[in-house]
Amino acid sequence: MPIDYERAAGDLTSILHLTEPPIGITFSDEAPPGVPAFDDPMPEPTPDGRTGRVPAGCVFWMKAIDRTFVTAPEDHGNCSVGSLTHGFMGLEEAAGRADVHALVASGWVTEDVLSQIPTVSTRPGFITYGPLSEAAAEPDVVLLRVSPKQLMMISDALPDLHGGGKPQCHIVALAKEHGQVAASVGCMLSRTRTGMSPDEMTCALPAARLQEVLQKLGAAAKSDAAVAAYAAEDSRRFT
Repeated sequence: MPIDYERAAGDLTSILHLTEPPIGITFSDEAPPGVPAFDDPMPEPTPDGRTGRVPAGCVFWMKAIDRTFVTAPEDHGNCSVGSLTHGFMGLEEAAGRADVHALVASGWVTEDVLSQIPTVSTRPGFITYGPLSEAAAEPDVVLLRVSPKQLMMISDALPDLHGGGKPQCHIVALAKEHGQVAASVGCMLSRTRTGMSPDEMTCALPAARLQEVLQKLGAAAKSDAAVAAYAAEDSRRFT
């Protein structure tokens, strides 16, 4: 049965008490008909040729809260790490870019770790971003911005949750390519570029598992509520 994405977005928001709506991320070979392109101007390229319509692809997560739009590979081009994770660029090309050299020189990441970063396996022609509630067709990934408590609830519901850190965008590849529910504590590169709140993390859900996730989240939320009620009542003995 086809999923009602407007209802699914509402259920995710209600169960987890999200403060930001879930977004859908869709990879495709062709541009979806009728979806406007993200057309912010590009700055002049750096000496190594980097430019894009935003500082990094993760910035599109923030833009997609309010509207649906489609992006092309060049729109993501300013961040070589994000271009690598999203399949726009191979490891050798990314490793040769000045921004990656800066990250390695700072000690933020090592060259051997770069080769282990999860990536999208095939180069997409386009990526569409937008509120999950507006999705007209099944996205590949549902992205959530969550608090530690909300991530606790997801972990309670889904013990196979993958937890990681930098780069934050690797969770999109894990969800798309491997069907994993994946969370990231974030990374300084992404937090600085997106302006994401210090108390937020991200979680990527494979859209194909959305019904399963909602069912398990609902059950876990009931258990958590029962435990919270018990703990609150028990704690009254100490007041």
